[in-house]
Amino acid sequence: QVQLVESGGGLVQPGGSLRLSCAASGMLFSIATMGWYRQAPGKQREWVARISGGSTGYTDSVKGRFTISRDNAKNTVYLQMNSLKPEDTAVYYCHTNSPSGGYWGPGTQVTVSS
Repeated sequence: QVQLVESGGGLVQPGGSLRLSCAASGMLFSIATMGWYRQAPGKQREWVARISGGSTGYTDSVKGRFTISRDNAKNTVYLQMNSLKPEDTAVYYCHTNSPSGGYWGPGTQVTVSS
């Protein structure tokens, strides 16, 4: 059974940084495409970043501020978030697809506020 568990969220001031982690189990992590999504209050969930092998992709609003990376030895994917803005406030979710379907973690709250 695939399980994803996010951590690292919290309250940070505008301009600050956070690093989110997503620990995966029950899957062949090293070959999996991993993604980060977020959902702000009253808005639809949106894609943030993706890593597949050594290739990465980002939504325009986070390019140059967020970095996705992975540690295959730890079955963990990270999202380093710098220069955070109030509009980055959301619940952040980890996601992957497997032959048995798509999987989401429970999410971690990120709040950017002074």
